Amino acid sequence: MLNQAQASPIVAPGELGRSIKSGSGKTLDRKNRLLFYNKTFKIVCIASAVFVCLILFSILFFMFRTGILTFRDVPVQTFFLSKEWSPENETYGAFIFIFGTFALTALTLLISVPISIFVSVFLAEMAPKWLRNLLRPILDLLVGIPSVVYGFLGLTLLIPLLRDVTGTVMGDGILAAGIVLSIMVLPTISRISDDAISVVPQKFRDASYALGATRFQTIVKVVIPSAKSGILYGIILGMARAIGETMAVVMVIGNTPQLADALFKPTSVLTSNIVMQIPNVPFDSTWNYALYMMGFILLVISLIMIVFVRLLQKRGAKA
Repeated sequence: MLNQAQASPIVAPGELGRSIKSGSGKTLDRKNRLLFYNKTFKIVCIASAVFVCLILFSILFFMFRTGILTFRDVPVQTFFLSKEWSPENETYGAFIFIFGTFALTALTLLISVPISIFVSVFLAEMAPKWLRNLLRPILDLLVGIPSVVYGFLGLTLLIPLLRDVTGTVMGDGILAAGIVLSIMVLPTISRISDDAISVVPQKFRDASYALGATRFQTIVKVVIPSAKSGILYGIILGMARAIGETMAVVMVIGNTPQLADALFKPTSVLTSNIVMQIPNVPFDSTWNYALYMMGFILLVISLIMIVFVRLLQKRGAKA
């Protein structure tokens, strides 16, 4: 006891108070600094989210405010239901372009989604490791190829091939555009679906095999339903690129304002009509307002499709 008392340092009461005060001050400074950083980070995140929302609503508001001026001179039913598009004669019917946009998007998804799922299943479940490591970077490179390259290849290779195979005179039309867009979105959907299938736990597969299921049954009834959320995200991104694509579509679709009632009939969609006619349009004219309304319709279609897929995704998750 005596040795311990002798070993302990003797601190004056004033020095002890200053030591405690200094230590608590450092602690309080650190806490205040952390609180400041956390609040600042929270404010920056909220401001960024608000800024993004403002950009989106500003674009929608500007497109709507300009496009709605169309209906000062054109009846609403005429614009949406008429097949006559002749700005030189003051007739503005956008039904051809709206129908063509839906038809082209549906055809693109019809072609690309099954092939993309087959590719993703092959990469994640069947391909050997060396082949998987080879194909995945190739798909990543295909995603980054500019759309004008796809359009040029479609114009110089695909359309002459379609002429030779089908015997048509032109070859361009909604089928050529659908094939080009399918090739463009296929890598995106395939890679995202591949990642979604790859993260499905192995125990799901093992449990299916233990119950006597075959490999095909395991993939179709266990793996793909488990990865459905990621596959839907891939379809959303692919669909967003397909519906907003311009250059590739302009080069192969024909750019003719007529209804796409045949696969090899030249037609036009919202994006191609806007990009082909906007350079020659007077600014303060009904023609210009009609093109803005088409752009607004394109934005609304994209938002509706994304919301629709999200609703399907939530319903699938609850099921």
